[in-house]
Amino acid sequence: MSSIGELRKIARQPRGTAGGGGGRSRNPDNKAGYLFLAPWLIGVVVFTIGPMLASLYLAFTDYNLLQPPRWSGLDNIVEMLGDARLWNSLGVTLTYVIVSVPLQLALALAVAMLLDRGMKGLAFYRSIFYLPSLLGGSVAIAILWRQVFGKDGIVNSFLAVFGIEGPGWISHPDYALATIIILHVWTFGSPMVIFLAGLRQIPEMYYEAAQMDGAGKIRRFFSITFPLLTPIIFFNLVLQIIFAFQSFTQAYIVSGGTGGPSDSTMFFTLYLYKEAFTELNMGYASAMAWFLLLIIGGFTAFNFWLSKFWVFYDD
Repeated sequence: MSSIGELRKIARQPRGTAGGGGGRSRNPDNKAGYLFLAPWLIGVVVFTIGPMLASLYLAFTDYNLLQPPRWSGLDNIVEMLGDARLWNSLGVTLTYVIVSVPLQLALALAVAMLLDRGMKGLAFYRSIFYLPSLLGGSVAIAILWRQVFGKDGIVNSFLAVFGIEGPGWISHPDYALATIIILHVWTFGSPMVIFLAGLRQIPEMYYEAAQMDGAGKIRRFFSITFPLLTPIIFFNLVLQIIFAFQSFTQAYIVSGGTGGPSDSTMFFTLYLYKEAFTELNMGYASAMAWFLLLIIGGFTAFNFWLSKFWVFYDD
């Protein structure tokens, strides 16, 4: 009986004190965890939170990088409201996002479904299709793209074979933005890999049952594949919209840093860059950066609200 009483007494002791451990707690483990997290925490504070707070302050100042910031209140915001070039750049960016993102996701899903059917050398093809996502945002590819769609580029050389004289694609305001949209669509590898992973998670028995009921390929896609893949589509949609709003390198290189012709490729980020480092209007550029953050946040929040109407979850 005495041994049973001792066991009950030990069981009632606070966790970590049984077995003669005294007051030993898990604090040393917590300290070790914080120690390992310290480099990341320092990086977040120094390189993310700190600059964000600094830019928020500068958004309400008149600052040209050469003189100390001077508080100007809401002057930058009032100036943005009347800046026709800013609103034009926002329109160009919205056109780019609305057109390029759906086309990119549609191509990524189509290729993912093709690869999901199984083929020899699948890993090789998957790597080849993913490669543009790694290189698409680089300066080298943007320069190559400019050469491809130039007046004497590969595209016009191909059209000349059929007797068609192509325009200067990047020098014509009606076509310049389309070339950058094509470049963005070409970088479909990242969402394709995610779609492929999602397709592999759909149970095969669903397709077998639908096929036994006489459902064709199109019916199986819209009744099984698409509903079960909507969480993956939603994930890719949110990410690619954010990335598209942040696009800069392609427009900068293709247009030679001017946003031309006639501001047809003047992305919001490119206009922000010109205001900050060409015009040295850093306070105004900081206000623009926060405006862009609010736009991206608004699009993201709208997508999350809209998802409850079309995204299907098992629960």
